[in-house]
Amino acid sequence: MAFFQKIKEGLKKTREGISKQLDNLFSGFRKVDEELFEELEEILVTGDVGIHTSEKICNELRKKVKSENVTNASDVKELFTATVAELLQGENELNLSTKPSVILVIGVNGVGKTTTIGKLAANLRSQGKKVILSAADTFRAAAIEQLEIWAQRSGCDIVKHAEGSDPAAVVYDSIAAAKARNADVVICDTAGRLHNKKHLMAELAKISRIIERELPDADKEVLLVLDATTGQNAINQAIEFKNTAGLTGIVLTKLDGTARGGVVLAIKEELGVPVKYVGVGEQIDDLQPFDPTEFARALFDIKLENDAEQSEEAEN
Repeated sequence: MAFFQKIKEGLKKTREGISKQLDNLFSGFRKVDEELFEELEEILVTGDVGIHTSEKICNELRKKVKSENVTNASDVKELFTATVAELLQGENELNLSTKPSVILVIGVNGVGKTTTIGKLAANLRSQGKKVILSAADTFRAAAIEQLEIWAQRSGCDIVKHAEGSDPAAVVYDSIAAAKARNADVVICDTAGRLHNKKHLMAELAKISRIIERELPDADKEVLLVLDATTGQNAINQAIEFKNTAGLTGIVLTKLDGTARGGVVLAIKEELGVPVKYVGVGEQIDDLQPFDPTEFARALFDIKLENDAEQSEEAEN
């Protein structure tokens, strides 16, 4: 199933809330005036887009409306969707050009971090990459066991130590295994103890030193997994982790279970960190690389002219 259809289904709850309000807004106004923009901003804020981001979107939309001389409110929706897509653009793809490359995955417990790693591993495997999973969340035996299950499901090797072992030692052995087995990517699980920031920062710093020492020229992604159902609280978590670790991207999970999909916009704008993957279901292929334009279209249910042609081709 294409990204558009998967993300459209995954965003159903969000779309039923925010998109219906937007449809009513754009169809309810005959002309484009300041009252329309004020109501639009209010809809966005209540949709977890955030005050600052909502203001920015409306200001950009005002400029577009003026420059393109749009006077009919019904014509504003596509301009609005384009504005949202532009906001989300920028470094959305993983940078994994070296062999091996390293992905460090962080996030609090309960956000779907280990499951995300398993799905990401399966995604990379489907691209022909050899992946090694590093069970560096040694704080919980359950995390190691869960990662083992995902390693089996995705067809990846796993490097693990006993519960309570030094996470950096696990990462060291994982890198050694990647070199020996000619692997393309090492994906490292980490403990999610945000309440103990000092310990977490020290642990992540030690892991980073090991990676830099053993793979000084390797590409490294630091991905923060966030639970979309927590709305604005996800942004607070992201701020804390950004201050602790150098984030390169966000993975937003459980989009299919929330009406708060608008939080994607706030995360990108307020943190300046790109969204790289989104989770839109429970299946192993439901972690999707993030496409800003397709996301905006799916969120606001915008159909392009070639959609019908593509549907006909798929049927034939």
